[in-house]
Amino acid sequence: MDLIKRVIFEDNHIIIINKIPGELVQSDKTGDTSLSDSIKNYLKIKNNKPGSAYLGLVHRLDRPTSGVLVFAKTSKALARLNNQFKLRLTKKIYWALVDKKIPKNYTSLSNWMTRNRKKNKSKAHINKVPESKFAQLNLKRIKEFKKYCLLEIEPLSGRHHQIRAQLSSIGFPIQGDIKYGSARANKDKSISLHSKSLSFTHPVSKKKLFFEILPMNTGIWKIVLYD
Repeated sequence: MDLIKRVIFEDNHIIIINKIPGELVQSDKTGDTSLSDSIKNYLKIKNNKPGSAYLGLVHRLDRPTSGVLVFAKTSKALARLNNQFKLRLTKKIYWALVDKKIPKNYTSLSNWMTRNRKKNKSKAHINKVPESKFAQLNLKRIKEFKKYCLLEIEPLSGRHHQIRAQLSSIGFPIQGDIKYGSARANKDKSISLHSKSLSFTHPVSKKKLFFEILPMNTGIWKIVLYD
């Protein structure tokens, strides 16, 4: 899908994008074109800039994940948004598909997280271990399908691969997430984790903003939500 069709909101200070599964947010060693690069090019052409356009990365979504993502178009907006995210003044809601056998009594998960940077993978521990950081999320069941259960998740901390690792730790990895124990990968290498909504305060106008978008009508989402 063309980038311009995925712009949810844009003004002089921020731009909100609907990230598609498999899209790299920031350039890495793979050399693949990143979403950040694509947005910079879009802004350069749109505003007829002779040089490169400024774009600040406020937060990230894992490559196989989709959904709402905000970028800053000015350094002032970036600093103010970074502060909101750091102080947990924002609210993020995710949707995830897991095996429908997940117990109904799970309404929150609390763990101590460690990160293996070489493997780009995190692990959720029951008790505190050396170099671990506390992680917590709330979850609730939204709908049950033939094979899957749709969960709504609110992370209360911002740890690396937090949702993926915490669900895996209780034996219910996200559908398609073979890195964290799913039995099968998706053909498009996505995982069934979607950043459904994001709310925060506009960095300049101070207006309360709320953005929400459903998963795209593709892959497993098409089967469980749209068919």
